[in-house]
Amino acid sequence: MLTKPDTEASGVVALDDRETLVEMQDLEVHFGMRGNVFGRLAGKAAGAVKAVDGVNLKLRKGEVLGLVGESGSGKTTLGRTLLGMNRATGGTIRYRGEDITEFGERKMRPLRRKLQMVFQDPHASLNPAMDIRTAVGHPLRIHNLVSSDAEYDAKVTDALERVGLTPPERYLTKFPGDLSGGQKQRAVLARAIIAEPELLVADEPISMLDMSVRAKILQLMLDLKRDLDLTYVYVTHDLASAKFFCDTIAIMYLGRIVEYGPTAEVFADPKHPYTKALLAAIPEPDPTLAVERELLRGEIPDAAKPPLGCSFHPRCPVALAGCGWEARDLRGLLERRWLELPPAEAGKERALFGDLDALSESGVTSAAVTPGRGHSAEDVLEYLRRLREEASAAEPREPFWRGVITMHAEGGRAVVEFSPAQDPRLNLLPETDVQVACHLYPGSGG
Repeated sequence: MLTKPDTEASGVVALDDRETLVEMQDLEVHFGMRGNVFGRLAGKAAGAVKAVDGVNLKLRKGEVLGLVGESGSGKTTLGRTLLGMNRATGGTIRYRGEDITEFGERKMRPLRRKLQMVFQDPHASLNPAMDIRTAVGHPLRIHNLVSSDAEYDAKVTDALERVGLTPPERYLTKFPGDLSGGQKQRAVLARAIIAEPELLVADEPISMLDMSVRAKILQLMLDLKRDLDLTYVYVTHDLASAKFFCDTIAIMYLGRIVEYGPTAEVFADPKHPYTKALLAAIPEPDPTLAVERELLRGEIPDAAKPPLGCSFHPRCPVALAGCGWEARDLRGLLERRWLELPPAEAGKERALFGDLDALSESGVTSAAVTPGRGHSAEDVLEYLRRLREEASAAEPREPFWRGVITMHAEGGRAVVEFSPAQDPRLNLLPETDVQVACHLYPGSGG
């Protein structure tokens, strides 16, 4: 069972009163796309993947900050950028007040003693040709932290004891292949703490371990935090572990933070629809309890072509008019409907439309639909109006139609126009310590 330190009983300074260790402002990490050969010859830009897109975070000394989201949300990229493993393309990262965003490898190397990372896969984190004595003590050699073999062995032994690999003499000459998954992760933690860092970025440190050892590793990390005054950035998709391990939590979606605040407060009363959906997906341990779940529809969108406005709106059950509806949302609506219909009926409805590829472009705020052969724009409009009427009577209601301003015929095509997109920004909610980026709450509009 995980047991977090009682800060009041132990006299530990409250997080709000601690010094700021790291501060990120408008941080961006965009990866350029190569595109095809002809595009490169013509000098056409192939676009970029916005892995991190305008993140603002403050990390205090002694804090455990959780970065939580689905795969592809940008949480790992954010953690790696903090350590200089990815280059920021915009914004700043300040470590103890110093902007390290533009530091090259030479300037970052001394900082790596204080900023360490624990990777997801303990099996790949250790060189199979190195014994544990060499692997764990490697940072001591890199940073010239010891002057003799005796001092080296003493520090390695102490690190192994701290992570529970005891007696250490039993493990010094072993190779990674001789250890279990949990033992390997303990060795990785020993290597991470041996240079006496103050910040550890832990990227899914328990996801590849057996269920029986996950809680033990998290408890070990909490014990190390207490004993060594460590600060953690905990990257995970597992909200259950984040609830027990983290002091504050940042929910990420498609490169942005959509909800940010104290873990207890976010879990007790989640605000953003995405946060609510993630919490609803946590399994119920009691098999006798039937829990109704409204699972998210669709998949996380392509970060190279993110949705307009709120990136979550195509999957959001309560999206509003200004959330960023566009032409490709209409195509998604139609295709979801046709998948649910019998093939013959779906084919009949599909015949009303011509080529739908024109609705696939991103950023198009009006949809011009070409009718199928033998049909007119009025036929398409009549069909769409019927869908809207059916949606208004259904429960839950389809949010897509809230974003439609007008539908009319123009130039032989059916044109659907949408409300202007508004980009939500993180905003502190009244009488809370929680920030949320959602149009459901006043003040979040961009």
